[in-house]
Amino acid sequence: MKYIVTGGAGFVGSHVVDALIARGDEVHIVDDLSSGKRDHINRDATFHEMDLSDIEGLKKVFEGADGVFHLAAQARMQYSIAEPLLTHHSNTTGTLHVLLAARDCGVRRVVYSASSSAYGAKDVMPVTEDMEASPIIPYAVMKFVGEKYCAMMPEFYDLETVSLRYFNVYGPRQTTDMDGAYATVIGIFCGKAEKGLKMPIVGDGLQRRDFTNVKDVVRANLLAMSSDNVGRGEILNIGTGVSYEIKKVAEMIGGEIEFMPKRPGEVFEVRADNSKAKGLIGWEPEVTFEQGIEELKVLHGLREKLVALSS
Repeated sequence: MKYIVTGGAGFVGSHVVDALIARGDEVHIVDDLSSGKRDHINRDATFHEMDLSDIEGLKKVFEGADGVFHLAAQARMQYSIAEPLLTHHSNTTGTLHVLLAARDCGVRRVVYSASSSAYGAKDVMPVTEDMEASPIIPYAVMKFVGEKYCAMMPEFYDLETVSLRYFNVYGPRQTTDMDGAYATVIGIFCGKAEKGLKMPIVGDGLQRRDFTNVKDVVRANLLAMSSDNVGRGEILNIGTGVSYEIKKVAEMIGGEIEFMPKRPGEVFEVRADNSKAKGLIGWEPEVTFEQGIEELKVLHGLREKLVALSS
C-alpha cells in the first residue's frame, strides 16, 4: 500500500512512518521541517519538503495513494495565542488543502490527528465524543474546525475520514526544553531533569492530564485506517481513561521542581472515555503510564543520575 504521512518528520508522525515501513508499505513524508526534524525521517521513506499551502504539490505526492495520515500541525498551544494567524495557516487551511488534494487524487481515506483540547473545560469526567465541543484557545478552535471539514468529506466528496482526538501524547522524540518554551510538559521535565535543573510546574501542579503513549497512538492510527467500521467522519477519543496530577508526574520522573505562574487557557482536568474507539476499531491502550515514564527515564539517563545524586 502507498501511504502519505503529513508531519512525518515530527514526534508522532515519525513513529507512524516507522510502523508503516516496518510492515512493508510504501511511505511518502510531507513535512516543511518547521517543527519536524531531519533526524526523525526514516531513510526508507520518500521525503518531500513541502508546505501544506502548496496544494498542487500535494496532489503530485498524493497521486496513487491508498490513504493519508494527516499529522502535520503547529501543535504548540500557547504559541497559537501569540501567533493565531500563522497557526491558522498551518492547522486549518493546511488541513483543508490536504483533504481537497486527497479528494482530487482519489485517495480512499484520511486519518486526521485531532485534539482533546476541543472539549475545553468540562466539569464532568471522563469526556465522551457526544459532548459539545467548547474550545478555549486558538489551537483548539483550529483543530476542531479540521474535524468539521473531515466530517463533511464523506457526505459531499466521497472521501472517507476519521478524526482521532489525542490526549497528551508522550514518548521518545517528544519535544523537550531544547525545543523552546512550547514543548510538551513531560518533555520539558525530562530535559530539565537530565541537566540537573528544576522542573517548572505551571500553577499549583494539581491539574490532571490523561497521558497517552505514542506507541498506543500509532496503533490507533493504523487501526483507524484499516477498519471497515469507520470512515464516515467519526470522532474517536485516543486516551487511557486515567489522569495524573502534573506534580505527581514530576515526582515520578524525579528531581527538583519550581512553580511558575498559571497560564491563560489552562484547564483543570482532561480524561478520556475511550469506549467508542474500542468498539469501532478495537483500540485500547496497552502501555501503562508507569511503563512509559520508566522508558523515558532510561532514554534520558535519569535512573543513573538519580542514583548518583543519592549516593
